[in-house]
Amino acid sequence: MSAGQSPPGSRQPDTRDDPYVFTADSLPSDPRFLATVANGYLGTRAFGSVLHVGGIYNGLAGACHRADVPSPLAVQLELPQAGTGPPRHSYTLDTRRGVFSHCLSSGAVSVSQELFAHRAYPNLLAMELRVERRATPGEPVTVQLRSAFAPQSEDISLQAGPDFRGGRHVFGQTLTPEEAGGPQPHVHLIWTPVPSSLTLPSARSEECWVFLTAVADSAERAQSAYALGLSLIGSGDLSPSHCRAWAELWQGCGVELVGPSPVRRAVIGCLYYLLSAFPPLHDSSFLFGGVSPGGLSNGRRGQDYWGHVFWDQDTWVYPGIALFYPELARHVLGYRLRTLPGAAENARAQGCQGVKFPWESALSGKEVCEEKLYGQQEIHINGDVSLAFRQYLYLTQDLALFSDGGGWELVKAVAEYWASRVAWSSEERSYHIRGVMPPDEFHSSVDNSVYTNAVAKQSLQFAVELASLLHIPPPPQWQDIADQIKIPFDLEQNYHPEFDGYKTGEKVKQADVVLLGYPLGYPMSPEVRRNDLEVYEPVTDPQGPAMTWGMFAVGWLELREASRAQELLMRNFNNIQEPFQVWSEGSDGSGTVNFLTGMGGFLQAVLFGYTGFRIKKDCLTFDPVLPDDIPELRLRGVCYLGNKLEWVFGGNKVRVGVTALWGAPHCPLQVIERRTGQGFPLVLGKPVSIPLGAGELRRQASCWPL
Repeated sequence: MSAGQSPPGSRQPDTRDDPYVFTADSLPSDPRFLATVANGYLGTRAFGSVLHVGGIYNGLAGACHRADVPSPLAVQLELPQAGTGPPRHSYTLDTRRGVFSHCLSSGAVSVSQELFAHRAYPNLLAMELRVERRATPGEPVTVQLRSAFAPQSEDISLQAGPDFRGGRHVFGQTLTPEEAGGPQPHVHLIWTPVPSSLTLPSARSEECWVFLTAVADSAERAQSAYALGLSLIGSGDLSPSHCRAWAELWQGCGVELVGPSPVRRAVIGCLYYLLSAFPPLHDSSFLFGGVSPGGLSNGRRGQDYWGHVFWDQDTWVYPGIALFYPELARHVLGYRLRTLPGAAENARAQGCQGVKFPWESALSGKEVCEEKLYGQQEIHINGDVSLAFRQYLYLTQDLALFSDGGGWELVKAVAEYWASRVAWSSEERSYHIRGVMPPDEFHSSVDNSVYTNAVAKQSLQFAVELASLLHIPPPPQWQDIADQIKIPFDLEQNYHPEFDGYKTGEKVKQADVVLLGYPLGYPMSPEVRRNDLEVYEPVTDPQGPAMTWGMFAVGWLELREASRAQELLMRNFNNIQEPFQVWSEGSDGSGTVNFLTGMGGFLQAVLFGYTGFRIKKDCLTFDPVLPDDIPELRLRGVCYLGNKLEWVFGGNKVRVGVTALWGAPHCPLQVIERRTGQGFPLVLGKPVSIPLGAGELRRQASCWPL
């Protein structure tokens, strides 16, 4: 058996009715909507000519973009036409296995091509080709392999290296650093050469060939990864080990609902693409390059936000992942911690103290946004990052990240930035933040963006709280600013203006003020919450980014208007491009593709809207509201204070049980029914049911809080 071959494997079961499997007999007319495979380090689009590597960018400042690495696996199959007519095609994204496949079949032969980014070994991409004869004996079968691969890149100065164990090797550095004098990362690519054709001999009924691509930042790591891949091929465990890693992910994270098939498929698609943006579960040393709105498979020069990292990572993608996998969510926090030095330089450039996280971030943490206005004014990102750290602490009580892992330094530096950025208004007797762009990017240079000021207030409050937990005296100024920062409010109309001088009826780009209710949880009456929703819904751009309507849906679910919430949430289906559930930023298919931000917003509407989950300092509250067409929702793997939990909402009941203990620290839990105040201890393997309604999950009395 040659290095590029593996023994025949077992056939896959029939998955035609499996909501985890997306199948079509033709490809989308727009190649942007092809399925993607990724593993947090490598990502590519099916049949795509390039792959991307996490954290590898080329270009100075505003021209910085993901560096294109040529993909040896951009291969198209052709099967000679037989007497029975042209072969039939089938294209499938199997999200259970994390595999994209193309199958061709005629009366006598079937050919399958599978592509995957290895879930357990992130330096590996692989393609398996299998030819199977349906009738014996027969003539030799030849399959043509069309590839335009050339070991060249417009972003990397590639040169040939020595072959390694039958694999070709090129390597080089990015052409231009992100900043003058900055690092130019190395890329090493080792791959199995793809021939122009493969032939199944007449004496054999089946044959499988495997083509590896290994990518790393050094020759040693690339060779090690490639050798590992060859070893896995030899033992027949390359694909099975990948599938086992995906199975472990799905075992620990499930969102299952009884309801319309399109909704079920949308939820599964969102989870698949979001999880694909993160590295392996058990690799805490992984240097994560962050989550870009279009994921690792996109971000070429001038496209898909250039592969940069925005608030999308912390506000839209992170919460759904953190609820199931704090260890994966911690990679997001690690990314922000590693970019602190660059963020400190951004703050100094603005004449401020502390740190200012870039609106568009690449490797260094310095601002790489092409348009300076955004980098200067969308300062709410500081509060968005701090909120992610707060949510992590409340979900895990992992104080070590803050005492020893750099978390305190980040939270402190964000508070210092706000303290140096505010200005005291003696006329209004409050602190103001002037000259900003709110999340609604239709407006700039405004004063007192209500979202910006509210998230700044929370950042300062969290810094004071965390200082107390760490027994560090905080500057009194922090609490003073938090208490007296202006939060714009219109007493006559009883709603929150978006900023000073906002006139009711002005168009807005996307969810902004409605974010006060969720995720910020800013205190307000149900009447004010309703007014905010009703004022901004009709003036929000219908072609705005996809995550917006999920946030409106969460608001209406808070007010227990499930049908109105569902109507808004279903608008997102205009952004879902069939057949592979790839989201576009705009409902007309425009903008960023594989839009993880929109997926994250939709998923939060399910996870935090239908359930009413809210992450509080001392408890996880719930208050479920299900629309009529979704009578039951089951969540597997929710992680809280070291417990893995399964929740079932529906049938006039809330059922919750501890299914496993996760990590440390761990606290025994109790579920409290809000109506009666009665508490029910949770014991491993023994779920508790209470009447459908509001409640809390909190520590048992024997487990002391932080």
